[in-house]
Amino acid sequence: MFRNLAAVCLAAMVSAPLAAQPSLQGPQKFSAFAIDVSTMTAGARTTPIDITINRWSSEADRDRLLDILRTNGQDAMLSALQKLPVVGYFTTPGSLRYDLHFARQRDEAEGGRTIFLLTDRYVGSWEASRRPRTIDYPFTFIKLSVDKDGQGKGDATVYTKITATPSGTIELENFTNRPVMLNEVKRVM
Repeated sequence: MFRNLAAVCLAAMVSAPLAAQPSLQGPQKFSAFAIDVSTMTAGARTTPIDITINRWSSEADRDRLLDILRTNGQDAMLSALQKLPVVGYFTTPGSLRYDLHFARQRDEAEGGRTIFLLTDRYVGSWEASRRPRTIDYPFTFIKLSVDKDGQGKGDATVYTKITATPSGTIELENFTNRPVMLNEVKRVM
């Protein structure tokens, strides 16, 4: 199990003001090449991934999720996240569409930006009935870092646990030994 002290990433996600939107009206689509070399696979797996963001989550949504996590824990946050409207989705070849329920972005230097996406992950009937340790990692978290032209890289933690520490820090924990690498990220629309 890899403790992804991505408290910095999650703190940025939960505190990131929305970037100015004038040039970013309408849906935004990104393509990337995913490389999974984690302990969840027998060998390296690669696949293209397409990500569509139709709208950005509000500060009110962010604040509500954060408050629920801090006061009632991960399961309550998961339930609240699942009730938020769909803000976008991602797909891989031969798979169903996976809805995204949270999307924020933060402006970076020289016109770049960091995009934070969060959703509940698919839990199959075997996992739901047998309840292995993976059931405690119910989120998928995706981070994209792109330049002003919409090109860059990212990563995805498919099996993610989110906790609030007594000091108020938010931590992400990845069930696998490393996140899925997202290479060749490109904005296509």
